[in-house]
Amino acid sequence: MTGRVVTVGETMLLLSGQSVGAVPDLDAMRVDTGGAESNVAIGLARAGVPTTWVGRVGTDPAGDRVVADVRSSGVDVVAVADADRSTGLMMKERLADGRTRVTYHRRGSAGSAIGPEDVPAGLVEQAALVHLSGITLALSDRSRATVDAVLDRAEAAGVPVSFDVNHRPKLIDPDTARVRYHAVVERSATVFASDDEARLVLGREEQPDDEDDLARGLAALAHGTAVVKLGSRGAVASVDGVLHRRAATPVRVVDPVGAGDAFVAGWIAAVLGGAEPAVALDRAADAGALACTVASDWRLPDPDAVVTVDDAPEVDHAVHDRVDR
Repeated sequence: MTGRVVTVGETMLLLSGQSVGAVPDLDAMRVDTGGAESNVAIGLARAGVPTTWVGRVGTDPAGDRVVADVRSSGVDVVAVADADRSTGLMMKERLADGRTRVTYHRRGSAGSAIGPEDVPAGLVEQAALVHLSGITLALSDRSRATVDAVLDRAEAAGVPVSFDVNHRPKLIDPDTARVRYHAVVERSATVFASDDEARLVLGREEQPDDEDDLARGLAALAHGTAVVKLGSRGAVASVDGVLHRRAATPVRVVDPVGAGDAFVAGWIAAVLGGAEPAVALDRAADAGALACTVASDWRLPDPDAVVTVDDAPEVDHAVHDRVDR
């Protein structure tokens, strides 16, 4: 595998409930880390792709944990230590109704204050690919400026960009989001989105477009490639005008958070390795499903230990609509 992928975005300390119940009812929570861009970086490193995550953390134990976790996963870490701001915090609960609820404490966090100067000179320019998400567009004006600066640098150097919409309605209103996402999709080689996110970007929330039309629409807006993640209904990709569809890989779901990031990492790793789109979609779907089988955003089990449809009396798929974010 040649070429380095650079990801840029916030990673937070993650507290996860170890049993079903809301935070007031829990006796213990596990300490972990979580962040869309670092999750993708970890997935890529696990697949043998050289990867660098760029972020910003506080000079606090939470920041130390974030850096240690990402670095120990084989990712090169470029993390500015901010003495004036704290590392962000996210909490994850497994509720009795089957939903996974994620809450964030990130307003004014170190990660939200990432700036263009935090991305070292030459890092973007020497990359094989830069990966960004819509979360960084929504965190602050400064983080949005960082996305714009990275896009400018990548464009000037001829480095392709992949963009995962990753819409967070608690961070940004739909109208503002549409404008910002649309502008980045136009400058991206590959775009990833759920069907709802695709409708948001394309301004088709009220239209009954099917997934094929959404994939084609996003691909036309981008530079030819779009992948629409459909959760339990699988995924569809439009690559240079050709559609590819894949059913979801059935597994017993423990925690769906992080599945989309694993999916993205699977696709990128496959494509960088020269795989055809249909093969990349297979690997992405399998990676996303595998991520659903553990209660972590990025830690994965031994594939041989995963409970599949053939083994499990109770089966679900990699789903996205069970997550309240």
